[in-house]
Amino acid sequence: QVQFAESGGGLVQPGGSLTLSCETSGRTFSRLSMGWYRQAPGKEREVVAAMRWTDGFTYYRYSVKDRFTIYRDNSKATVYLQMDGLKPEDTAAYYCVADPTLFPPNQYWGQGTQVTVSS
Repeated sequence: QVQFAESGGGLVQPGGSLTLSCETSGRTFSRLSMGWYRQAPGKEREVVAAMRWTDGFTYYRYSVKDRFTIYRDNSKATVYLQMDGLKPEDTAAYYCVADPTLFPPNQYWGQGTQVTVSS
């Protein structure tokens, strides 16, 4: 089992930036693929960005590529999502996800943090 402590969500104006953080415990973090998903009201949950633990490969959803950056600090058992150039369509609940075997990760889910982009 993996426990999560997510933070960093909030209200930001279009064009602004936020950094989400997700600290984990319960499993060896360096052997977990980590990812961020999001779900907007009335829409399906979608993967935003993910990082594979075996080789460091990163995946980004096409709509966030060049605006969002996923990175991790294994010494802190924490994964981050740096979000720049935020748009209203980025508004959603963002979930931290961990998985020791699958990529994109899908096994263990955090409770989510809300990101709202609005003027």
